[in-house]
Amino acid sequence: MPQIVFEREAPPQELIDAALAGSVNRPFWGDDVAHLRRSFPPLQGKASADLAIVGGGFLGLWSAILAKERNPSRSVTLLEGRQVGWAASGRNGGFCEASITHGEENGQQRWPEEMAELDAQGLQNLDEIEATIRRYGIDCDFERTGVLVVAVEPYQDEQLRGEGYMDAAQIRAELNSPTFLSGIWEKDSTAMIHPGKLVLELARVAVELGVQIHEQSAVTALHSRGSRVRLATELGELDAARVVLATNAFPSLLKRYRWHTIPVYDYVLMTEPLTAQQLASIGWHNRQGIADMANQFHYYRITRDNRILFGGYDAVYNFGGKVDDVYDERPASFTRLASHFFTTFPQLAGLRFSHRWGGAIDTSTRFCAFFALARGGKVAYAAGFTGLGVGATRFAANVLLDKIEGLDTPRTRLRMVREIPPPFPPEPLTYVAVQATRWSLNQADHNHGKRNLMLRTMDALGLGFDS
Repeated sequence: MPQIVFEREAPPQELIDAALAGSVNRPFWGDDVAHLRRSFPPLQGKASADLAIVGGGFLGLWSAILAKERNPSRSVTLLEGRQVGWAASGRNGGFCEASITHGEENGQQRWPEEMAELDAQGLQNLDEIEATIRRYGIDCDFERTGVLVVAVEPYQDEQLRGEGYMDAAQIRAELNSPTFLSGIWEKDSTAMIHPGKLVLELARVAVELGVQIHEQSAVTALHSRGSRVRLATELGELDAARVVLATNAFPSLLKRYRWHTIPVYDYVLMTEPLTAQQLASIGWHNRQGIADMANQFHYYRITRDNRILFGGYDAVYNFGGKVDDVYDERPASFTRLASHFFTTFPQLAGLRFSHRWGGAIDTSTRFCAFFALARGGKVAYAAGFTGLGVGATRFAANVLLDKIEGLDTPRTRLRMVREIPPPFPPEPLTYVAVQATRWSLNQADHNHGKRNLMLRTMDALGLGFDS
């Protein structure tokens, strides 16, 4: 079996070990904004609201803000199980993409007749995120620099040839890596943001609009009570007319959707800030995000203070589908990422990593979010963003608000919004299927991208597994 570039040109182990030696196992984004974080008291006793939101990540915060913008007199209470933004919203790479379908190819395969509208709504959503950031003075290092999609194997280069094609010299003039064979620059469809700052700023805006936020208030039960819904927490109870569930990879409070997502763990490294000399050696003057074209792909970007975030490749599902802090530490994945980093940037040998972390992605069988109503239309739920939720959560928030308000909108008319994907099978079938899929994806990367019978069958059925 042929070796891929990251295996052919692996750096010395001592270089990798030295680079990882001083890193801490927690998200950089949270450390960077620790001095800015404010705490919110837990819910205690009985309270009521017109709208209750469960989950203090991007989806929950956008839902709160948009709900108040639509109707300032509506009382909105958000309940977060730990701290605002501590889970996926504070652990991602900060790629805020226009796509609401996990990319053009996935959308074309599933909803070809809607792709023009889906693309238009996705771009409108990104434009509105940018406008919101300006309107409220949100400081989140927003840079609409786009993404370089790069080929690192010859078969990928062949797939890229066409409009916008950049050869090796052109792509390396943007970012100097010996692994790049070619690429394209998608200029308008993606912005880079600082997730930790965006979470805290969205919380600030929500509070200024009148939203009540309670941290350390995990919802333990959801009960219908006539025209209302009761949400129980350890210390309190919230009675609401409508509920938005924004719980991401955590088990849904609606039992029928427990297996519509599974938690897949993704891993990330963050370097120390580059010196002027190190930065000059790689270029990156236009500060784009980067993604390679492999099935097991890498994504990386540069931060405002010139650190490099480097993540992806491994997508790990643990038997039983639990979200557990113990999975955040995975030495094998961090070592592999460090090796791939120095293969990508050999000129940065000696650079060290300050942070390493992992986190759960809410993967669905269609690779992008789905939307559901329950309890007679009183409860709305979205999940399954599959790693592209930074931007798509705002679109999803609008969908959920449309649904619980009973509105007929261009969003709710989309087949993509109306359809519910099939669930994953129960254990042990999911674990076996995921491991077989990961093996098949790895085989494809080692076989010029050719997909085996299992992958072709899953493609035909519209099923999948991805990060």
